Amino acid sequence: TPAGKENDAEISSARAALELAATPVDSEEIAALTAKIEANEKDHQARIDLAVALNAAGRCEEAMEHLLTSFRLDRNWNEEAARKQLLQFFEAWGHADERTVTGRRQLSAILFS
Repeated sequence: TPAGKENDAEISSARAALELAATPVDSEEIAALTAKIEANEKDHQARIDLAVALNAAGRCEEAMEHLLTSFRLDRNWNEEAARKQLLQFFEAWGHADERTVTGRRQLSAILFS
């Protein structure tokens, strides 16, 4: 990272994208996590794990929906883990990305409802 650019938005976005890309995609894991959520919609850890796996598989909108649902069901679960993961996605996708814009709007609606 060039000196003075450590906090640059593009550098932060690239760093977050690399962290998320390091997550391996496993279709069996996605299926197992989906089944866990179908059995218990309030299994927040399974929902967050599924969101990370879906995002790694390029299914970003689905990932975002799971995190928004988790946050809607229990905002404070595990120190707002769903919101924090969602913010990491936004950073990786970039501030101008349509998914980020839409997701921030939906998150704000939950926060201020």
